[in-house]
Amino acid sequence: MGLGLNVFISISLKEQARESLAEFERRIAEHDEVMECYLMTGDSDYLIRVAVADIAALERFILNQLTPIPGIEKIRSSFALKQVRYKTALPLPSAGQV
Repeated sequence: MGLGLNVFISISLKEQARESLAEFERRIAEHDEVMECYLMTGDSDYLIRVAVADIAALERFILNQLTPIPGIEKIRSSFALKQVRYKTALPLPSAGQV
């Protein structure tokens, strides 16, 4: 599909007011590159996973799509070198554990 680069991006906002969070979530949902978005605890406010073709596409996404969103204070990117495990089945309890 030409989207060989999975990038995890941690985003910190300047303020965590309800309106700021809602505006960020509304704006980030507009971008097809964003595959997942999580409101986080800890050092950053959000963690997003984006799928892009290459480093140049990542640069364009960060500069043209992400940076213009109002209220962003810090952007940190990490690349997935290898997918070690991926599953969608939830660990449901067996009949004897209920």
